[in-house]
Amino acid sequence: MRARGHDIAALALRATLGPMLFAHGWNKVAGPGGLKGTTGWFEALGLRPAEVHARMAAGTEMAAGVGIALGAANPLPAAAAVGLMTVAARTDHRGKGFFVFKGGWEYVGVVGGAAVALAALGPGRYSLDGVLRRQRTGAGPALLALGVGTASAAALLAVCYRPERKPKPDEAETAD
Repeated sequence: MRARGHDIAALALRATLGPMLFAHGWNKVAGPGGLKGTTGWFEALGLRPAEVHARMAAGTEMAAGVGIALGAANPLPAAAAVGLMTVAARTDHRGKGFFVFKGGWEYVGVVGGAAVALAALGPGRYSLDGVLRRQRTGAGPALLALGVGTASAAALLAVCYRPERKPKPDEAETAD
């Protein structure tokens, strides 16, 4: 009975997290502002080149969402989710506190944590990996998802994150 509960828990987590990630990626492409709006938003965040990052983020969210929903290639889709959430935390949610309704990191923290938990739990029997008998579970896949996701985000930010630096009030006065 315990194994069945584990499989149902994995399925429930995948059925929640996967479609939500896919929808977020799809919204970047086909939402009200479309890819053009997403590009403008990424430009304002300081991700350069913004058009490349808008497409890459949308595609990664959709691919990770499908991979998680199907339970395929664990823990790679979880690593993608961790990377996406790490970049979002650093670029859009940093310094805004905890609560998402104030722009804080609550949402990205929960999504990233859920992705790591799913990597540890594994996709379960009711998944593509389960059908193919590729069950990777435990601390190893969780650490892999966390490490690869965080390292990928750090590399992307080091190379491509160039936010506008706002002068401090005393710097603005001396610039005149």
